[in-house]
Amino acid sequence: MGPNPLLFGRYSFDVEVHDPSLRQVLCLKPVKLPHTFARHANKRFAKANVNVVERLANKLMRGGTGKKIGGKIIRTQGSLQGKKTKVVKILEKAFDEIHAKTRQNPVQLLVNALEYSAPNEDITRVRFGGVSYQQAVDIGTQRRLDLALRNLATAAIMSAFNNKMSLAGALAREIMLAAENNQDSYAVKRKNETERIARSAR
Repeated sequence: MGPNPLLFGRYSFDVEVHDPSLRQVLCLKPVKLPHTFARHANKRFAKANVNVVERLANKLMRGGTGKKIGGKIIRTQGSLQGKKTKVVKILEKAFDEIHAKTRQNPVQLLVNALEYSAPNEDITRVRFGGVSYQQAVDIGTQRRLDLALRNLATAAIMSAFNNKMSLAGALAREIMLAAENNQDSYAVKRKNETERIARSAR
């Protein structure tokens, strides 16, 4: 057996995951190129076997935020939908920028960012006796990771929309902020807001 492949030929997947629940669902299988060509599509729970870097790429391939944020709906006019190779190149540029600025392994910073931006509580609507009210609930481990990935991708799309900053630069900035648990990070703010609303609904 030879050495494990490095992401983009440069970055190791030998990283630490401090959150014990996320450790169960974070797939860090060493790959050189995060692209499985939809091998896991339409299979139940198969996303747990997809490398987390590829899952972030998949989250970036969306038509926009899908809802109003900051008073406007952000759309990318399909510029990234289905363009996996283009998104993987954007990820590579973002990781190179992270490494150039921090001199740290960008895969480790991505894992740290996911740990700090994965909410633990959310709310659901409960109907009892004809009356609806909100109830705080714990979030499943897989959904915690899904929300963290989605918020990181949404933050990058929002920052790069109608802005001189490239999507790669916006993604690198968001990952670096979230990895430090910085409140300037959109993903961290969304996590704190979700948990605050859940606490009030206990």
